[in-house]
Amino acid sequence: MRGARGAGPTGPVGPVGPGGPGGPGGGGVNLLALRSHNAALVLDLLRAAGDEGISRLELAERTGLTPQAVSKITARLREDGLAAEAGRRASTGGKPRTVLRLVPEAGHAVGVHLDRDEVRAVLVDLRGTVVGERRAALDLGAGAEAVLGAVRETVAGAGGDGDAPRQGPARPGPARPDPTLLGIGVALPGPLDHARGVLHRVTGFPEWDGFPLRDALAERLGVPVVVDKDTNAAALGLAAGGQGGSFAYLHLGTGLGAGLVIGGRVHRGARTGAGEFGHQVIQLDGPPCTCGNRGCVEALCLGAVERGDLREAARVLGAGAANLVGLLDIDVVLLGGRTVAAAPETFTDGVGAVLEAWAGRTGQDAVPVRVAAGGGGAVAAGAAELVLGPVFGRGGG
Repeated sequence: MRGARGAGPTGPVGPVGPGGPGGPGGGGVNLLALRSHNAALVLDLLRAAGDEGISRLELAERTGLTPQAVSKITARLREDGLAAEAGRRASTGGKPRTVLRLVPEAGHAVGVHLDRDEVRAVLVDLRGTVVGERRAALDLGAGAEAVLGAVRETVAGAGGDGDAPRQGPARPGPARPDPTLLGIGVALPGPLDHARGVLHRVTGFPEWDGFPLRDALAERLGVPVVVDKDTNAAALGLAAGGQGGSFAYLHLGTGLGAGLVIGGRVHRGARTGAGEFGHQVIQLDGPPCTCGNRGCVEALCLGAVERGDLREAARVLGAGAANLVGLLDIDVVLLGGRTVAAAPETFTDGVGAVLEAWAGRTGQDAVPVRVAAGGGGAVAAGAAELVLGPVFGRGGG
């Protein structure tokens, strides 16, 4: 029987209508169809089956539900437009079985990557396929009003205002939510409180400390919003995309952080503060860091990048990665972020060399190092999974 999975701290995200989050008059997905854990299990299997679909008998076998229960659930999903017939499949006996598939366009989510100098928004369907995208320059230190406005415009430009996805500038005027839009996931540098959607002292931007970003964006955009760290979002997206086992996603861009997946779930810690990888001190009395400490991995790594010494940056990153491997005994280290994307082999080779040396000293097998899938859009796509996860019984990681 398939193991039960929790809905995470945010719970299932309801449909969006003209009346606001979960308000009356909204088309799209019926919230009642998503409140059932069993329905979420069925939806997850439909998603995994792709266009080939899956039969009701197979759904019953994989979920442990009775065929009668599966028939009721799939009938409701079909009525709500979430599932459709995908033809018939020959059986070992009796009449051919009807197979069902997920209708990906029945629901959408927006993922937003709010970086220190850029905002990127993607519109994805229920399968997580990107169907619209927009990027824009941003100054995270420009103040809340300017940043919230930039997020709103970028979301609209990605197609999250109910119009067809666009690459060009968004039109002025109030946002008009897509009736199939389930919500918006926003990922940005931490630390922050994922459960409450409140920012802490974002490194380099102390003015954001205590700001209720989730509620402020939900009020402005008129849709449910989930907020998490950029590294957690990317790690969640990688896990949803098929990356198995326990792994660390190390993101090197305007800052340095880690997303940790342990036993198939994102590890956020007791106060949702896990993954502040960049602020481990590896050089006592080293160069000052924007966090107020000295000798942090982030300060050393970004300093080497600024000098143009990417090999040294990779070596420093490897030292931090070796600490993680020794502490958590993870299966693989995945690298991402714009700095890694600019010289992927330099970073995989450099980090890999440090991990191989560490393994040689401990007598263990070296942990493999790879560039994470998804490229520059990995964080934004992962942010969308913060919304989609609960729909499919996977929670927000």
